[in-house]
Amino acid sequence: MSQSRSRIAIIGGGPGGYEAALVAAQLGADVTIIEESGLGGSCVLTDCVPSKTLIATASLMAAMEGTSDLGIRFDHEPGEPGGFGRQPGQRGAAGGSLARAHAPRIYSHARADAPQIYSRIRDLARAQSADVAKRLAAEGVRVISGRGRLARRGVVAVGDTEIQADTVLVAAGAHPRVLPTAVPDGERLLTCRQLYDLTELPSELVVVGSGVTGAEFACALQALGSQVTLVSSRQHVLPNEDADAAMVVEDVGQRRGMSVLGRSRAVSASRTADGVEVCLEDGRTVRGSHCLLTVGMVPSTEGIGLAESGVGLDARGFIAVDRVSRTSTPGIYAAGDCTGVWMLASVAAMQGRIAMWHALGEAVQPLRLRHVAATIFTEPEIATVGVSQQDVDTGVVGARVEKLPLATNARAKMDGFGDGFVKLFTRRNTGIVLGGVIVAPRASELILGVSLAVEQQLTVDEIAHTFAVYPSLSGSVTEAARRLMQPAEPL
Repeated sequence: MSQSRSRIAIIGGGPGGYEAALVAAQLGADVTIIEESGLGGSCVLTDCVPSKTLIATASLMAAMEGTSDLGIRFDHEPGEPGGFGRQPGQRGAAGGSLARAHAPRIYSHARADAPQIYSRIRDLARAQSADVAKRLAAEGVRVISGRGRLARRGVVAVGDTEIQADTVLVAAGAHPRVLPTAVPDGERLLTCRQLYDLTELPSELVVVGSGVTGAEFACALQALGSQVTLVSSRQHVLPNEDADAAMVVEDVGQRRGMSVLGRSRAVSASRTADGVEVCLEDGRTVRGSHCLLTVGMVPSTEGIGLAESGVGLDARGFIAVDRVSRTSTPGIYAAGDCTGVWMLASVAAMQGRIAMWHALGEAVQPLRLRHVAATIFTEPEIATVGVSQQDVDTGVVGARVEKLPLATNARAKMDGFGDGFVKLFTRRNTGIVLGGVIVAPRASELILGVSLAVEQQLTVDEIAHTFAVYPSLSGSVTEAARRLMQPAEPL
């Protein structure tokens, strides 16, 4: 007599949902995904894939700024008409306002074609969503379009359709937070998901919020030609990240013409006759053509039957989960942004996989956030893994630290950039690598070596004895490790 297949119902088709579906299908389960907006979820359709596509284009534009130092000349020289970009603005305080005056600054003959950029972003997002759909179809996963909700124990409903399930995974995601005094209209007052619907590049963009999302968009749009003012309620940008890394990003942004208003909390944003006006807590105002609101994310957990099913939520509405993605209700798991654990696609995907391995009786290792490699796609990028500088400074972790400026790296000199560094944290006495920070172009690629070291508990001696290509940026990782090597005790 054949054993019946486990029935899995997944609410949400983002990374937490579709990666879980793939694991469950490969383990022989009968899997159904319910997704309202499109496979890939917000990550693929409106958030991660679109924003990183925009940033990839912006990085190419930014690279052109320094080409004259490399001996490359374009058709237009500084001061001639025909280029893109703007001279850093002059700020005045007449009438309590912060206004801008620009003069053209010519980088090259290249221009940002906003309609084409946005069209390409939307096309890539749809293509990625289609790829996810093909993969799920190939594994036999059933997909239902609609908003799923927990109807009763073991039943997920989509409209009038009910799906019987032995295990339910909630991967409902999150959406941009909206302030009652700054309500987006999709035209001048924008969330990050509305940016790609514009027909032009914002000429004077006010970014409210200097966290990861705000910093990434500020750097990208500044590189594409917008004049950006970044409003930060804290002393500097990226207040929750490595302070040394944050200062590099802020310094680079300001050198390229960005205005950063530290300790300046925005209390409202509204439209004017020809743009927007952002009012600050101290009475000043900032004016621009558009305002991008990046003030956090809210879990999409309302109206899907969580409370009725006994699923515990925290004070902000995020689903409480343990390290194997279980909620407070047996048989119901959760993954991704709706849990608030760490809003990264890689974490969502791992949470979803862990949930299915656990639910279907496979060996599973609980989620280890200390081993998560993360990147902030600013200019330059910031990549981190393991313990932080704050952990060391506050005495939570005892570690030796080596910070090696990128300006000493031969490949960096050849490529014409020197902003950034490699920082390693190692356990005292043993030299085991506990974490690291890399600030550099393509830091997202460079962090893998440090991430492997953390995962496998490698020592700086083992990294130092590993060959790195010369010249290469990765050579700074092995060099930092060599500097952390401790001489052997005399016999």
